[in-house]
Amino acid sequence: MNLNPKIGQNDIEQVPTRNGYGEGLLELGEHDPNIVVLTADLAESTRVDAFSKKYPERFIECGVAEQNMMGIAAGLALYGKTAFVSSYAVFSPGRNWDQLRVSVCYSNANVKVAGAHTGISVGPDGATHQALEDIAITRAIPNLTVVVPCDYLETKKATIALGKMKGPAYFRFAREKTPVMTCPETSFEVGKAYVMREGTDVAIIGSGPVLYNALLAARELEKERISVMVVNNHTIKPIDSATIIAAAKACGAVVTLEEHQIMGGCGSAVCEVLAQNYPVPVEMVGMHNSFGESGKPEELIEKYGMGKSAVMDAVKKVLKRKNN
Repeated sequence: MNLNPKIGQNDIEQVPTRNGYGEGLLELGEHDPNIVVLTADLAESTRVDAFSKKYPERFIECGVAEQNMMGIAAGLALYGKTAFVSSYAVFSPGRNWDQLRVSVCYSNANVKVAGAHTGISVGPDGATHQALEDIAITRAIPNLTVVVPCDYLETKKATIALGKMKGPAYFRFAREKTPVMTCPETSFEVGKAYVMREGTDVAIIGSGPVLYNALLAARELEKERISVMVVNNHTIKPIDSATIIAAAKACGAVVTLEEHQIMGGCGSAVCEVLAQNYPVPVEMVGMHNSFGESGKPEELIEKYGMGKSAVMDAVKKVLKRKNN
């Protein structure tokens, strides 16, 4: 597996995942005239401003009217367009969940919902703008694919892949710059998780930019002779049960990691697979039934227990349960 050789180094490149969305749309738009992009007064923040300038006839500024925006997107999709809906995740799919469920998913319309500014790392915008429940409210809707890319490059690949795929999809990305863990050659396939790092004692299975902390923790734990596998489960739905089960069988213990509520997110999805197929001890790292607050992203990640040290603690805790 091709990963960034600078993982763990101070000079690793950091780029906002949302930049990958903007670049992916430009590439899609160049090759597919049916790509249309909508936003709710957040063109620059969601990085669709470049698309709006290059393809103004295929861009719709809906204003602060997220529910209306989703309805427009559904109509365009039912007439043959591939519609990308762009806003903050707390508004879309947060505020327009009903329109997503009925107008888009019930009709199996070809609408891609891009949720920006997700997770606690939104930072100073505070709890009202930190989407920590969006995976939970989307993965339960029939027909809807749910993807959580880990970095800028994977977000670009996901944008292009979802744009070529028929049917509704939701994918989320962050606001701040985050480490680029992957390489252009790193494979990406919707519905297919992959092993970022081999290990035999504990498997960390997670999604999103916070996976970087899993890689850092694994390197640190190696010094203590603890072998940690890291699995990038970027597609929450349809979930790659085979890879998850294989990781559990190889290691005998699992830690889940996500920048989302542990209820209903990636961790819940992983636990559902294991409970039905291969039960092992599991510890869940993520947001534990709490809203966030304003602060610096790195400080919030540490305070709410999603940093490298929290991941290391979870690995050691689940390892004790495994050995007992």
